[in-house]
Amino acid sequence: MESYILESTIHVPSAVTALSLGPNDTFCAGTDDGAVRWYNLQSGKVSRAVKSLGDEIASIVWSFPKNAPACVWVASGCRVFSLPAESPKMILTAEDATNIITVGINASDMMNEARPTWKLNLSENGKYLAFSSDSGVVGTIDISSQKILRMKSSHTTVCGCVKFIPERPNELLSAGYDCALLHFDIAQGTILSRYDITGPPPSDNISLSPPFVLSISISKTRLIVASTADGRLWIGGGGEKRPSAPSQASKKKRSRKWEGLKQDQGLWVQAADGPIVSVVFKDPEQLIACTLLGIIVTYRVSRDDQGALQASKTWSGAVSSGMRVSSIAVNESLIAIGGVKKDGKGVVEIWRITQQAVPQSES
Repeated sequence: MESYILESTIHVPSAVTALSLGPNDTFCAGTDDGAVRWYNLQSGKVSRAVKSLGDEIASIVWSFPKNAPACVWVASGCRVFSLPAESPKMILTAEDATNIITVGINASDMMNEARPTWKLNLSENGKYLAFSSDSGVVGTIDISSQKILRMKSSHTTVCGCVKFIPERPNELLSAGYDCALLHFDIAQGTILSRYDITGPPPSDNISLSPPFVLSISISKTRLIVASTADGRLWIGGGGEKRPSAPSQASKKKRSRKWEGLKQDQGLWVQAADGPIVSVVFKDPEQLIACTLLGIIVTYRVSRDDQGALQASKTWSGAVSSGMRVSSIAVNESLIAIGGVKKDGKGVVEIWRITQQAVPQSES
């Protein structure tokens, strides 16, 4: 059974607000002062940095175009920057960006006292960026033309996460503090389906926090998991791509749209006592979640003999630095957890996967 051990703790000058694991033992950390730093996982030292881009770093996404050098897309304020993943310069500025796209401020953005914070997601073909904002806006950016397309509907408050749906290039999923999951047709800008989450039945053991949706993840097989501020996970299996029996393979038709928000094909799990700020599918069968106060849990997702979804907890742990967690990043062997300590400075913990020994019976 898989478990994780704390491998290293890296101290960052400012509060960590965004994380992304990259190739060659590197990761990027964005901070609330608008800076971005590349770290070497082996040494824990900064290898390159970007001076403040002006606003808090809300999102970092690596991109590996076929006919162009790798880059890192960074969201800061109302702008999205494309920065070279490799550079001979140790210190970069906004002037080193190969692209700067102003996502823009519309009427609803102007009503907010704070500048909108944009979350990003890269499409499978690397040609589009999806974005969501603190004002509830959801849209896409065509990277080559820089054309911005906003969805006709939006969340009524903060939209903190957005994802393209695998193998569905014209479909998008977003989630927000209005407790709603919205599934969009990108070309039409319209809602295909939605799920308005309500709180659980009253109980002495349940948190009183509203079920704000704080994070979503979609597996390669199109399972969805959403985490809420009241410590729950919702796993949706209606849109899962499942293997067909050989006799049915040629008969099975592709559904007109993704059906992942079907409530009767979902499963609720009370995973924690407090807000789950981030959840990620490590692979189609395993997800990793982390709470605001640094409780880490992993679950194995499967189906029973009747085909119903089931989830079993496989491991749990806790951060050692006492941070308030802002984000996590996951790859095949690592979990990077970033946030802010009580003194206001940032920290990143690196946890590495290990194989837990199977207890042997006594002779």
